[in-house]
Amino acid sequence: MNIEVLERTEDPEEVICRAARNDYSEQAVGDREFESVMEGVDGGSLDEKMETLIRHLIEHGHYGPFEHPQITYSIEGVSRSLMAQLTRHRHASFDVQSMRYVAFEDYDPDDVEEMVVMPPSVDDPDWVGRKQKTGSVDEETAEERQKLFEDSVRDSLETYAELVDRGLPPEDARFVLPIGTRTNIVMSVNARTLMHIADMRAAADAQWEIRGMTEELLDLAEEWCPTTFGIYRKEMLNRKNRLAP
Repeated sequence: MNIEVLERTEDPEEVICRAARNDYSEQAVGDREFESVMEGVDGGSLDEKMETLIRHLIEHGHYGPFEHPQITYSIEGVSRSLMAQLTRHRHASFDVQSMRYVAFEDYDPDDVEEMVVMPPSVDDPDWVGRKQKTGSVDEETAEERQKLFEDSVRDSLETYAELVDRGLPPEDARFVLPIGTRTNIVMSVNARTLMHIADMRAAADAQWEIRGMTEELLDLAEEWCPTTFGIYRKEMLNRKNRLAP
């Protein structure tokens, strides 16, 4: 998995603060200096005033201003299983690599992970799944299930390639590919929606792959909106009441 930022709103936390202050200002906030907009907010410096206001918004559930700044990610090499979970979040925008127009023919049959995401439980004899009381197996069983997994994936990839060679359209041949087949996604999301996604997908009961992806999204978001996502990750992420979309 590899994640990069393609585009993002400049000065996102200034945008958040301007939007929030607009709600209670007699003057429009667009033609005023930012220092003027933030007059009356507690804090010795402008950064302190921004933190005061952003913290107030989060603690009081005033999330509307967080919908204005937006970030666009390139997400590479995740499974179709993850894609199905992620795209349920309809307040984000997605473009997904097409399996109708992209024919997956140039792969190394000896490198299963080139085409398919390998769950860590496949080769970890001590991995415990969500609905398992224990996941421990002996080394021999672990090796056998890893071979079974890899053989099954390899067979499906070879069948796919053979069907395409015999003239079956890639959009139909793809039906034999496993749900772990890698894909690439472009996702655009505003700060509020990203917090909602993280509430659901960075939780302890989320599947390992989407949880890891969400943590990476949050790392990049914290570089972009340090105050907002710093407060969110330290003080909100593990609370019981989840943020509505």
